[in-house]
Amino acid sequence: MRWWKVAGLAGLAGVAATGVVIARSERRRRAYTPDEIRSRLHERVAEATEKKD
Repeated sequence: MRWWKVAGLAGLAGVAATGVVIARSERRRRAYTPDEIRSRLHERVAEATEKKD
């Protein structure tokens, strides 16, 4: 097998792995309800303001 075939297969494997990672993170992100997202953002803002003071 020539080196360019190996490089091409490695590239395809990398693209496929990246797609899997993106799909997982998207599923995890979409699992939150709007109320959960809102409460988490409020918590993060509160933590940020506490650190400033």
